[in-house]
Amino acid sequence: MRHVIIIGSGPAGYTAAIYAARANLEPLVIASSVEAGGELMNTTEVENFPGFPEGIQGPELMAKMQEQAEKFGAEVVYDDVVSLELDGDVKRVTLGSGASHEAESIVFATGSAPRKIGIEGESRLSGRGVSYCATCDGFFFRERVIAVVGGGDSAMEEATFLTKFASKVYVIHRREELRASKIMQERAFKNDKIEFVWNSEVVDILGEDAVNGVVLESTVDGSRRELALDGIFVAIGYDPRVHLVHGKLDLTDAGTVWVDGRSSRTSVPGVFAAGDVIDPTYRQAVTAAGSGTVAALDVEHYLAALGEAGAPAPDVAEIDNLPSVNA
Repeated sequence: MRHVIIIGSGPAGYTAAIYAARANLEPLVIASSVEAGGELMNTTEVENFPGFPEGIQGPELMAKMQEQAEKFGAEVVYDDVVSLELDGDVKRVTLGSGASHEAESIVFATGSAPRKIGIEGESRLSGRGVSYCATCDGFFFRERVIAVVGGGDSAMEEATFLTKFASKVYVIHRREELRASKIMQERAFKNDKIEFVWNSEVVDILGEDAVNGVVLESTVDGSRRELALDGIFVAIGYDPRVHLVHGKLDLTDAGTVWVDGRSSRTSVPGVFAAGDVIDPTYRQAVTAAGSGTVAALDVEHYLAALGEAGAPAPDVAEIDNLPSVNA
């Protein structure tokens, strides 16, 4: 039986693995057979993760996090969790391969997924003009014409942020009024770089190797037209990946896993959660990594309290095991 199983291999999962492995907990990381590495695997250059002043490719950053976790003794399995048994002192994780693993504790770090429009060209051009994160990719659209799809607060935040880089930002919304808060609407309306395209849906994304436009369909009369663009940002919401824990862990009104204050403790003893699956607001790699640190330290305290870990409580001031490049 394991001390801890970590479900998820994004920044939260691998940071939790680094800390847990350094504490001699020999964590098992279930990394997924399809989406190993999380959302950063779909990101090109990451320029805002501390320690990489020249930037780093998203897949490279995740590879280095995995390398660091494995260096300290974490085991990574590329498989998908199909069921969880979380009641009782022993937790059981069943994988798609049929394998079953038991542990004294679980770190649930499955992240979240941006809602997609679900149209032609969207997946094919993801990372080549289609983006779901303005703070991640806005820099690459300096003096370009781009669009944001959505009408809520997140869409207004994305559009306003993108005006720092783009020459023009269209906001495409399927209704004639926004769902965003008044203050966010006013901020967007006052920005000269933002132009609203009302009562319109994106029904196709154009371009072979990169986005060069979209096809819009009127929600009023069904007519279609093309709009030339260099990029499109989809901001219609995020869905935390919580399908495995419905009915097993308490969730918040936002659909994320509930945790106790600033801790990672969930509603079930011995089960901890970290990263985007508990965060409906920030969704950044660095905040997810910090959340993974919290989860690993909480696991150590939990196991020490059970008298199972055989190690003193961790020093929360320790900083020498942050994710970094291995020499």
